[in-house]
This record gives sequence, structure tokens and C-alpha cells, in this order.
Amino acid sequence: MKLLLDQDVYAITANFLRHIGHDVLLVAEIGLSQAPDEEILSTAQQQGRILITRDRDYGNLVFVQARGFGVIYLRILSTTVKAVHNELQKVLENYSEVDLINAFVVIEPNGHRFRKPLPNFP
Repeated sequence: MKLLLDQDVYAITANFLRHIGHDVLLVAEIGLSQAPDEEILSTAQQQGRILITRDRDYGNLVFVQARGFGVIYLRILSTTVKAVHNELQKVLENYSEVDLINAFVVIEPNGHRFRKPLPNFP
């Protein structure tokens, strides 16, 4: 699966995702470390990548401002990395890329929430 990782995602998460076979691109690798969230989300969509972030502001962009979708939001701490990685792997295995590109998913140590965009979303 093609993924774009926001600057706030732990390096261990990037390594984990690469290890399990995903196409991982970091925002820093494409010069977007200091870019606004809107630009990062737009770049992910243009490249057909699912954005993975720890930044809760993307929920506002997706659901309040209707600026996009295809976001996986990690509720992760250094103490919950293994549990969140396990749940993230389940999500990536159980949902297709099409499903994820059309959703906002919140990953927590004990599960996940999968939300589709609002009905008036293009």
C-alpha cells in the first residue's frame, strides 16, 4: 500500500511499515516537513497515498472543512507503540487501499474507528 507519513510519525513506525512491505514515503523526503497540513493532505491525494499522522487537526480538515480523506490517525505514545502497530497492521490487512483512501481511520491500542467521508463529499 502507498503511504505518506507526516513529520510527527515515529521513525519506528516508518520502519515497521516498510518491514511489512508497504511503500512508505516521509514528508521530509519530499521537502514538506514544514508544509501546512492542507498541502500535505493534498500531496497525499495527488500521489494516491494514504496519509498517516499523529496530528489530530486532520480530523478538522476532513470532516469540518471537507478538504480530503484517506487519513489514518495514530493515537500512539512511546508506551503503546507495539499495540498500535498491531492494530495498524490489522487495518492495513483487512481493508483495501480503496476503502482506506475513502476513509478517516483512528488507530488506538485497543482497536480502531473507521469513518467514511460525509455523503456530500465528492
